[in-house]
Amino acid sequence: MAEAHCPASCGELLQGWILGGEKLISCPINWYSNVSVTQGKPGPRERPRMRQMVKQVLAHFDQSPLLAENICIEFESTIPVAKGLASSTADIAATAMATSRLLGQPLSDESLAQLCVALEPTDSTIFKDLTLFDHQTAQTQLSFPWLPDIDIVLLESSQTVLTEEFHQRKRHSLLLKQAPYLVKAMQQFRLANERRCCYTLGEATTLSAIASESLLPKPQFYQLLDIVEHSGIYGLNVAHSGSVIGLLLNHCQHDVERLLRMLHRKQIIKNYPRMHLVKMVAGGVR
Repeated sequence: MAEAHCPASCGELLQGWILGGEKLISCPINWYSNVSVTQGKPGPRERPRMRQMVKQVLAHFDQSPLLAENICIEFESTIPVAKGLASSTADIAATAMATSRLLGQPLSDESLAQLCVALEPTDSTIFKDLTLFDHQTAQTQLSFPWLPDIDIVLLESSQTVLTEEFHQRKRHSLLLKQAPYLVKAMQQFRLANERRCCYTLGEATTLSAIASESLLPKPQFYQLLDIVEHSGIYGLNVAHSGSVIGLLLNHCQHDVERLLRMLHRKQIIKNYPRMHLVKMVAGGVR
């Protein structure tokens, strides 16, 4: 048996028109998809793209596709699907790594990225460092070696968004229109990385979230911006092709209970009935 684990993402720190095309920087969190593969008869409980990934990995290592008929995939994941939490990326990336381990073959980050984008738009949670990533072609991989010490109040909406359907929408003109926000957001992100400043990071993520409003509006978004300002937390980020919102803070510096009271007082729970306290972690498949 071989195993692998890949983190979810609380939306994106940044996403939009950056360096000549749409790119993103994911926000990996301590919520994982755990996949194991063994030699044996395929079971009834697996997600379709997991099986597709097994076949892709076999082809990558010049193995017979018939071997897939004797590989059993099992997984455990409580990551909500179709919310912008990178559940699918976590599933297929962990499947790819577990399969390569079963074969006794090393799989580089670059190869993993190519295998994943061949199936679907992919989050940069597959990389250890925060990474600016072309999630549709894998051609851009610009890493930033800083792990911010950030806790996140993750607001989960009841709404679902299918990532594949979202990327088929005609968004090009809106992406270009919002590009100046992303230029500023990327500048702030670089500065945050250089200075190791979470407040500057929050400015960057909030700019990107504001730009995203014209592409995929979030309920009570401007009320949440007001809460961010009055609570003094770092900022907020959103799932640019999903429905979740993250409030970025540090539990040692900010009053989480006061923040939660503000959210309830503003009746945020009407549109975001589930709230989770999570933490930003290093990305990469374990």
